[in-house]
Amino acid sequence: MNKPILVFKFGGASVKDGDAIINVVRILERYNSHNILLVVSAMGKTTNNLEHTFDAFMERDLDVFTERLTVLNNYHTEIINSLFKPQEAGKLRNELQLIFNQIAEYFNKDITIPRAQLYDGFISFGELISSKILQCKIEMDLGLSKWIDTRTNILTDDLFQKANVQWPNSIKAIRKQCLPALEKHGILVTQGFIAANQNGKTTTLGREGSDYSAAIFAHALESESVTIWKDVPGMLNADPKFFKDTIKLDRISFREAIELSYYGASVIHPKTLKPLQNKKIPLLVKSFTAPDEPGTIIDVDTSNDHMVPSFIFKKNQVLFSITPKDFSFLIEANLSDIFSKLSEAKAEINIMQNSALSFSFLIDHDPMKIASILDILNTNYEVKYNTDLELVTVRHYDEKTNEFVCQNKKILLQQRTRNTARFVLG
Repeated sequence: MNKPILVFKFGGASVKDGDAIINVVRILERYNSHNILLVVSAMGKTTNNLEHTFDAFMERDLDVFTERLTVLNNYHTEIINSLFKPQEAGKLRNELQLIFNQIAEYFNKDITIPRAQLYDGFISFGELISSKILQCKIEMDLGLSKWIDTRTNILTDDLFQKANVQWPNSIKAIRKQCLPALEKHGILVTQGFIAANQNGKTTTLGREGSDYSAAIFAHALESESVTIWKDVPGMLNADPKFFKDTIKLDRISFREAIELSYYGASVIHPKTLKPLQNKKIPLLVKSFTAPDEPGTIIDVDTSNDHMVPSFIFKKNQVLFSITPKDFSFLIEANLSDIFSKLSEAKAEINIMQNSALSFSFLIDHDPMKIASILDILNTNYEVKYNTDLELVTVRHYDEKTNEFVCQNKKILLQQRTRNTARFVLG
């Protein structure tokens, strides 16, 4: 009889060193009654290092490129040496040497190839390395397991750095490769964030790509659940950096998680939630340092959504106010023109509001976008803006919570719906 399938995702912090990898193996031991597909990110700050190395490649700076590559190699070698004796894992050491050779050879690539395509091919090395090290340790300690290349499973279009999943082809490939492999090996280890187009070129899935990878596999395999293992006890009702007395959300709905993400919370990205919501597959957010704790459950149940107010803070905001120079009313034609121009400036609006004569909107502070917006709108509109502002969103608010977040602050703009209050504060 086939065992039920679980999908686990471990991020960079959960595999940052040898002790962390051993902890992952200990967690897996708790789930021997299930088949597990494990999605892993690059180790620690590897992706950041690879990005700096990639910049050196694009700038043709061989010294910096070589220096960064040495740091990268030493970091992973130290982890391998902490996990395996010198005579162990010979195959792994050979495979990783081949990968590091490929990284070194990347410097000779043709830089006339589109930057986004070059970036995706280069940045993928982090996940390839981490998944090979983790799978080797799992096999040594727990027995059967198998490494798989996600690029033969998750198939996308050609939009490098933000690729769109080709769902029918991906589902077919995942089921064909992973179902028999899970039945035979029990644990599969693959990479998050990366995929491939129809020509086999490496692509990446954009923001929160590793979480999304886990959701894609879970959707295709119709898994029992997905667990994202993090360094926090679960989802919190506010960012601890801004809010002292945070509360863990024990259970919320997919709808609530999507709302929180839309308003800017550092929670699960909507593109991760939708494939799970469509199949009603629960998502668990749990702590890899306290794996016995229940964490947070995200599923179809909405009954707990209103229980705890959630606070979302966005700092360093810019509020624009636009008025037609001829003092005409802001009718649909004006608004259509404004939105078209803002789209041209690639302005991502966090909140907006209009009256008869003015239109206001808030964006993240970006000097280049501010200049672009002014340049595009100044011809037909009077444009004013305020900087160094803060956007606070309160889900499931009451007057007490609203007064608390606004105390000693000037309210420049506010909006309220039945469940959400938003304030632009100066």
